[in-house]
Amino acid sequence: MPHTKRIIPCLDVKDGVVVKGVRFESLKKAGDPVKLAEEYCNDWADEIFFLDISASREGRKTMVSLAKMVAAKLDIPFTIGGGISSVEDARKVLSNGADKVAINTSAVRNPELVGELRDIFGQQCVVVSIDARRNPKTNSGFSVCTLGGTFDTGLDAVDWAKEVERKGAGEIVLTSIDRDGTGEGYDKELNNKVGSEISIPLIASGGCGKMGDFFEVFKGENSPDAALAASVFHYGAMRVQEVKRYLRSNGVAVRL
Repeated sequence: MPHTKRIIPCLDVKDGVVVKGVRFESLKKAGDPVKLAEEYCNDWADEIFFLDISASREGRKTMVSLAKMVAAKLDIPFTIGGGISSVEDARKVLSNGADKVAINTSAVRNPELVGELRDIFGQQCVVVSIDARRNPKTNSGFSVCTLGGTFDTGLDAVDWAKEVERKGAGEIVLTSIDRDGTGEGYDKELNNKVGSEISIPLIASGGCGKMGDFFEVFKGENSPDAALAASVFHYGAMRVQEVKRYLRSNGVAVRL
């Protein structure tokens, strides 16, 4: 059986509420994180991704209490990211029920943290989030941004993806800031450039607006292993099981 593609709802959380914006700005409230996660679990989501979008920028620690509440409700894997800057931060989240932790700003500040987390918790628990924006000054044309997309590091996105794989990341969530919340579709150029250079799973994020975008992102030799989406699920444009049935009917292997 071919390798199945995953559909992962993403819940951006700020002040305990799920929010969604456009290009990381103009945030609107979208609901309660635990309630939404439970609904997506029942709607055949493969995993759930929680991100405390302002934790790093505001210097706060991430959502330990949320991990505990979600773990009591879900029977699918979930990842928590945002504000995780040490082994101890990760331990608190994982020991309270999360299956994986995601790091972004802290990985750029301290690349060795990726390997430390892998050595202690296992590679399968370590997700590196890369928020990328078009930047003609870099080799690939994309640079890495941190602090919730507010700071352009100048790091080349492809080079950084290769480095975090070497350091021990288990998978990468690659978000196109240019496409985030626009509904214009996933950034195929960005996904292909990164996907062709790494061997660990790649999760595409940013820009999904219609059913066909899920099909398009999974086309091609170096296509992502999973697609992450937020607005289209939060505001009822489509359901996860509808997406999966559509993909299956178009020849994409998914778990039903």
